[in-house]
Amino acid sequence: MPTELDITMPSEVPVMTLPNVAFFPQALLPLHIFEPRYRAMLSDVLASDRLFAVAGLDQRLAGTTGQSEPPHRVAGIGIVRACQKNGNGTSNLLLQGLCRVEITAIVSDEPYRRIQIRALPSEPGGTPAENERLRRELGRLLRVKLRLESATAEMTGMLNAIDDPETFVDIAAFNLCESPGFKQKLLETLDVRDRIELFNRRLKVEIGSLRLRKKLQDGMPGGPAGEN
Repeated sequence: MPTELDITMPSEVPVMTLPNVAFFPQALLPLHIFEPRYRAMLSDVLASDRLFAVAGLDQRLAGTTGQSEPPHRVAGIGIVRACQKNGNGTSNLLLQGLCRVEITAIVSDEPYRRIQIRALPSEPGGTPAENERLRRELGRLLRVKLRLESATAEMTGMLNAIDDPETFVDIAAFNLCESPGFKQKLLETLDVRDRIELFNRRLKVEIGSLRLRKKLQDGMPGGPAGEN
């Protein structure tokens, strides 16, 4: 199987267009392949470079244009890391994100959709020290939110092992951001500093709402505000 160092990014790839999905670099996306068009797509990619893109369905355009399954302009391209074919012809696979891409054209829709792409590299936006400070703040806010939700801290434990701010925010967004629309916005934000700041501001609003809801539920309007 090719490694990242062996991969040459093609200018044209197959694509799956899925609702409520934003696929980030380094993210691991499990997929169940059952539609005939995607079975054909998977057979072809496994026989070649194991690469295909995943694009979110643009709900704003769905039903308002003549285009079937309109994708968002920015998508993610990934490589099939593992694949298990089932006895009924379906497959379960694990796709690892490689990079953001811009969809510049839809080449064809038969037997499955193929698109032209352009790689979208990120820009740091801030200094290493600034982005590291923002990364630490993002980690803190995620821990607060998960504690207020009484959720498992398993993902934040895994994030603690990631030092790179860009990888940190992308993995956190993919796994812990609940809004598909906001996840797509983060995917489309190429400036790493801006991406982390956007996520931080969103989390502060969500934490404020969670704290208010908890006070109302507990019947303690004057209760402690919790961690600042």
